[in-house]
Amino acid sequence: MERKKIAFFCWESLYSERVGGLANAATYLAQELAKRNEVHFFTRGDCDFSFNGVQYHAVRPEGENIIEYCRNMSHAMVNRFREYDGTPFDILHFHDWHVTEALHLLQDRNTIFTYHSTEYGRNGNQHGSWWEYHEICGKEWYAGLIARQVTTVSNVLREEVMNLYNVPDWKIRVFPNGVIPEQFDVDLDQGELKAEMGIHPYAPTLLFIGRMAYQKGPDLLLDALTRVKEEYWGVQAIMAGDGGMRPWLSQVAYDRGLPVRFPGYITDAEYVRLLNAADLVVIPSRNEPFGIVLPEAWSAGRPVVACDVGGLHENIESYRDGIKVPVSADRLAEGICQALEDTDRLSKFGRTGRSKVYRQFRWEGIAQKLDRMYGTVCS
Repeated sequence: MERKKIAFFCWESLYSERVGGLANAATYLAQELAKRNEVHFFTRGDCDFSFNGVQYHAVRPEGENIIEYCRNMSHAMVNRFREYDGTPFDILHFHDWHVTEALHLLQDRNTIFTYHSTEYGRNGNQHGSWWEYHEICGKEWYAGLIARQVTTVSNVLREEVMNLYNVPDWKIRVFPNGVIPEQFDVDLDQGELKAEMGIHPYAPTLLFIGRMAYQKGPDLLLDALTRVKEEYWGVQAIMAGDGGMRPWLSQVAYDRGLPVRFPGYITDAEYVRLLNAADLVVIPSRNEPFGIVLPEAWSAGRPVVACDVGGLHENIESYRDGIKVPVSADRLAEGICQALEDTDRLSKFGRTGRSKVYRQFRWEGIAQKLDRMYGTVCS
């Protein structure tokens, strides 16, 4: 493939400002593309630097609200972009609504816009501000309208975007998120890891990792645990991550006497250790455009019980590499109990999932397909 000059616009990355899974997706994709192309990454931060073949260009925006902040950020990104556009960029790739204003200013170029989720999916009717919610939805609609090419991270999200924002089917393609499975391929003793946390080595241990927000369904897992602990007396749960719901969840768990630990925000290294300590990863999301925790859990050989939504619906083959259940605390409890009752089957789920990761979710293959699409946009 012909070498291209590519610009990424994203408000987060792994090596500067990091908010959630978008940082992983955009950063690893940029790094893989940089093996064959010249890649510049415009993002928030305090200094420019190069790492793993990618040139990062930082801006430090300001604003009294998230809309004003992202508008300021987009204009600053475009100013930095113009510094490096002497030899023109071939492809401009914009990630999520935060950079829509930058897309607007550069819409005459070869532009790609990727929906990693939608504001409706993230917050639905749980948003705090109607004004903010509608502003963000408007930007998502406008980005889909003016971009030359649109991509999503799952077929379910593709359908959501088409229905919400009338993006025509010919304009929108699917490129899933990926993982680097070797990051999770570590030799750790599960019993020792549990003991370090004060958990008996034979206690069935569940892991939730994610933002403590309504979309991610941590409250569903707490409700399910009330039933699960009746059937599995020694069951333990670790709910890692931070967010607005965390203080309330912690209080509910305490009031109900549920065996839950809340370690809060954890590092990537701690995440790998928790995955290897867990017997089962639970993903109780009410909405999940892709669900990066799924291939990460599989990369560690861990089985999964998940709500049957979005990318989880698309990628899990129930009772082959995991268990899918309707969005319900009762059904989630049933799925967890079914998984825990057969340890041999549980191990098989994890092995089958790991095999699927190597076939479908390695960044190398995903980036190669995206690079070919870039070629069609340039032609």
